[in-house]
Amino acid sequence: MAVTVETLEKLERRITLLIPANDLNSEIEARLKKLSRTVKADGFRPGKVPLSVVAQRYGYSVQNEVMNDKIGQAFASAANEAQLRVAGVPKVTPKQEAPEGQLAFDATFEVYPEVKLGDLSAVEVERVSSEVTEAAIDRTVDILRKQRRSFAQRPAHQYAEEGDRVTIDFEGKIDGEPFAGGKAEAFQFIIGEGQMLEQFDKAVRGMVVGDSKTFPLQFPADYHGKDVAGKEADFLVTMKKIEQQHLPELDEAFIKSLGIADGTVEALRADVKKNLEREVRFRVLARNKAAAMDALVKVAELDVPRALVDSELERLVANAREDLKQRGVKDADKAPIPTELFQPQAERRVRLGLAVAELVRAHNLQARPEQLQAHIEELSQSYEKPAEVMRWYLSDRQRMAEVEAVVIENNATQHVLGQVRISDKALPFDELMTA
Repeated sequence: MAVTVETLEKLERRITLLIPANDLNSEIEARLKKLSRTVKADGFRPGKVPLSVVAQRYGYSVQNEVMNDKIGQAFASAANEAQLRVAGVPKVTPKQEAPEGQLAFDATFEVYPEVKLGDLSAVEVERVSSEVTEAAIDRTVDILRKQRRSFAQRPAHQYAEEGDRVTIDFEGKIDGEPFAGGKAEAFQFIIGEGQMLEQFDKAVRGMVVGDSKTFPLQFPADYHGKDVAGKEADFLVTMKKIEQQHLPELDEAFIKSLGIADGTVEALRADVKKNLEREVRFRVLARNKAAAMDALVKVAELDVPRALVDSELERLVANAREDLKQRGVKDADKAPIPTELFQPQAERRVRLGLAVAELVRAHNLQARPEQLQAHIEELSQSYEKPAEVMRWYLSDRQRMAEVEAVVIENNATQHVLGQVRISDKALPFDELMTA
């Protein structure tokens, strides 16, 4: 009998599923008999438990299991016969009226939408580029030296200055009253590295060990501590210790300690440049990919399946909870996270995913084996043992699926950028890295 598909609204459909009662009962009985061979019950030897006892104990769960299996099989068969692309999980409800000897169910579900991609040539996209400068290499080398710096205590009469690590006691008050987080003892920070608010940082410069001073500090209106944001506090600071930093010399021993075999400054700078260029490529690609995907979403016409949005919402909320857990938030699993916060993001992700899938299908943009290989090689180059990293990717189907998804997105990006109107913009290195 042909499947009748009822259209409810936009993407929502409904079909009626019929399951012969005899088939259902036969399967339930067969599973109970199989179960009776292994089930244990007091007073009976293994494999000798009467079917009536097994049915009394397990009948309900077996019936539910068989019913779910039969409904799933019936729905899959009907959807396949009607050539439906089902989005999400169907909602199944029993029907009161059914042909004799059969059970009837209504399955309500959504189908994937038809996706129409408009004219990309009418859209303008800003394509960025950037280059690694000598100044950027200089700063990176300085960072490498700072990561291995040491500190030595200054003589008691010397003033604290930029780059020094200071140990202080402090207490802050607002309108003469202490506030939470406003007091600490033996607190350390490095002057001039942005670890403290600028007014606090400036106040300790020029102090010597044993000095105490009081100064006003205006908390920014957007300060992360909401209780003190926008308010003025008076701080009392006592200097306990001042340590001067010593950067390692840029010599052969230091450079070799960074894994540069020949120990020359030229080789170090070449290695730094190579790593920075790789990072620039990834960041430029990500920036241009985002711009291309924005263009694709603009020209995509489709109805978004609610089921897919709900699924994406669940994933985003789960990620948010995991992020809270990683930050050490207590009871992160129970934290109230309003799903509406993620609604626009979820809808856009689903819309974009469907648009990309249609673009890939229409223009044969699937990932080719050589593209997968090249992408894995590039990912591996930033590790100490690239060959091991490549094997790590190639040995796992899930990791390869993730690589394939990235390559397909890259193919879609290049196709879009080849169709839209491009305006090129050269970004300074610093702007790209801080974006």
